[in-house]
Amino acid sequence: MPRHPQHIAVIMDGNGRWAEQRGSIRSVGHRAGAKAVQIAIEFCLEQGIGSLTLFAFSSENWNRPQEEVSTLMKLFLRMLDTEIEELHRRGVRIRFIGQRSDFAAEIREKMDWAESLTAANATLNLTIAGSYGGRWDIVNACRSLLAASPRPEDITEESLGRHMALADQPDPDLLIRTGGDCRISNFLLWQMAYTEFWFTPTLWPDITRQELSQAIADFAGRERRFGLTSEQIHGEQA
Repeated sequence: MPRHPQHIAVIMDGNGRWAEQRGSIRSVGHRAGAKAVQIAIEFCLEQGIGSLTLFAFSSENWNRPQEEVSTLMKLFLRMLDTEIEELHRRGVRIRFIGQRSDFAAEIREKMDWAESLTAANATLNLTIAGSYGGRWDIVNACRSLLAASPRPEDITEESLGRHMALADQPDPDLLIRTGGDCRISNFLLWQMAYTEFWFTPTLWPDITRQELSQAIADFAGRERRFGLTSEQIHGEQA
């Protein structure tokens, strides 16, 4: 069993609290959180991790104060304008999952451009989950499968899985959530059936390479059994 995760998913929590602790408005925390994204990407490139999926904006986040949502959209657009070409140069493939129609046309066009530009890259699969919810993902997959094959007997775990948002990538090996909360908040519900969870009180803007390394080391020390016994696992490895 690999001792190094091939796919890491991250719930980047704590931007607003980081700003409030410093007497600043929440948008300052979101800008600091954008810098932490660069740290996570750089870490995955250095470690040879194949896939990184970031929970950037949930379908429920649209209910936040309009000023905060507007700031997040501006930051998102700025990232698309300033970061994509450098990521492309480094071989990063960029994809977006979620209800894309919720975004403004300008942002959707930038998403399409980023995906097209980086489609052939293979150094790191970077997936940004925006206006995403795990329940939406499952419902969307069901609709897609039924449209393709409406017979009930054709509905299996395998066939439904092929219609999920991350169907072409391995399920996440490790989920990292910052900010102290110990829940998955409607993120990748289907894909994280056997994902290892690692929670930290560190707020997202304060994340460091050292703490990400700690998460990897903790993952390496776990025994992943996938429903089997330890004896079966060790017997297969012998």
